[in-house]
Parts: sequence; structure tokens; C-alpha cells
Amino acid sequence: MLGAARKSATHLQALDKIKEWTCERFKLPAEAAILVSEIACALPGCPPLETVVAFWTLDETRHHFKLFKPAMAVVEQDIPYAWLMKSLAVPEGFSDDCC
Repeated sequence: MLGAARKSATHLQALDKIKEWTCERFKLPAEAAILVSEIACALPGCPPLETVVAFWTLDETRHHFKLFKPAMAVVEQDIPYAWLMKSLAVPEGFSDDCC
């Protein structure tokens, strides 16, 4: 049942809205690559579903952040502030299982 819910039109709209908010918040160009995923986590203390956002700027720097809730529960205020963009950059050589 969970798989069907994740592919519903409502779920896809939630992912699109998160992309839109990320683009607006960080003033990204329309052609910027933005990936939004909902992942399951089975580790102790981890929420059952979390939303992961990765995006690239024009200089090809990858940035990412996690929201510790399902995509359908994310609201615009959950997107990090624009002034945090530099801290969201992924350093070269960094390896992370999420994105």
C-alpha cells in the first residue's frame, strides 16, 4: 500500500512543490537540477520517512539537506534559509548514502 501512496498524484505534487520552494528559496535558475526523494530509514531514532533534497548550482556545486518528515508533510517554512546555502554545499570527496 505504501508504494501506491508514494506514486499518487498528491505525492508527486508534494515533491514538485518542494522543488519549487527550493528553487525560489535559493534563487536557482529554472534549468537547475533539483532532486527530491522520500526515503525510508530503519535506524533507531530515525523517522520512518524523510525527505532528501539535492540541487546543483551553475558552478556545479552540489548542495543537499534532509527534512525529517514525509514529503506530504513538508511545508515551505521547512526549507532552509537562503543564507545557509553555503553550509549545504557538499565538499569534494564527501560520500553520503542519501544522495
